[in-house]
Amino acid sequence: MDFLLSGLAACGACLFTNPLEVVKTRMQLQGELRAPGTYTRHYRNVFHAFYTIGRVDGLAALQRGLLPALLYQFGMNGIRLGTYGMVESAGYIRMSDGRISPLRSTVAGALAGVMAAITSSPIYMVKTHIQAQSAAEIAVGHQYQHQGMLHALVMIHKEHGLLGLWRGAISAVPRVMVGSAAQLSTFSSSKEFFGHLGIFPKDSWLVALCAGMTSSFTVAISMTPFDVASTRLYNQPVGPKGQGLMYKGLFDCLAKIVRTEGILGIYKGLGASYFRIGPHTILSLLFWDQLREVYNQWMQKR
Repeated sequence: MDFLLSGLAACGACLFTNPLEVVKTRMQLQGELRAPGTYTRHYRNVFHAFYTIGRVDGLAALQRGLLPALLYQFGMNGIRLGTYGMVESAGYIRMSDGRISPLRSTVAGALAGVMAAITSSPIYMVKTHIQAQSAAEIAVGHQYQHQGMLHALVMIHKEHGLLGLWRGAISAVPRVMVGSAAQLSTFSSSKEFFGHLGIFPKDSWLVALCAGMTSSFTVAISMTPFDVASTRLYNQPVGPKGQGLMYKGLFDCLAKIVRTEGILGIYKGLGASYFRIGPHTILSLLFWDQLREVYNQWMQKR
């Protein structure tokens, strides 16, 4: 049940934040391996990106890739939050005095993230391809021509085999591992902190909301470099043997970005990342916490 509730919570958040994911993906691909000032900036900032995509690609394009995004969130966060919830309920992240251990919660969040990242990597790749697709006028990055999620999965498997579906997974593991560790450890500690302050009624949803807001800042800062690298690795063109034609792996990708785009290149789209990660973190953790609370109360009454 933990896995189901976690997946549903993430899907609820995804419905609101998928347009921000589209914007973030486009901004991270913009100016790929080009020095600042040597390329046309189709997307000047988050708000301009929304306007540009809506004007050129149509308003529906702001929800591009929604189906794989929902499937990814249900699978990835179902595994990640569900696993962490089970560990938390079993008391493994608490010390002998009952307080949450930052180290244990960080390790638990990281391990849960690794499991989720490996399992959900193919859907994340397809989601990235579809969200990057746009009219030539505002196209950034390599343009795949997928007709939908199933078409993308079939074509990738047909051209590059089963392992081709996991191309780029090496970047997804540290991305989700770092983000998960930062998110869940900060959320648990913040929730405990706000609960002890006593400024909200016991078991109030406002405690989870404040903890989610605190967690979102940590996630955006720690996760963005890996997020940029993941977007680039997943979306790069592929050779006949399934090898990436632009990057050899995570560290090669990060090194090339810093060398050609500057150190700020690995934080490209940070504003869009926070506008996406922030609300998604807040909403998914709030929904997750409240769904678990409702389920636990229902179980106690049975």
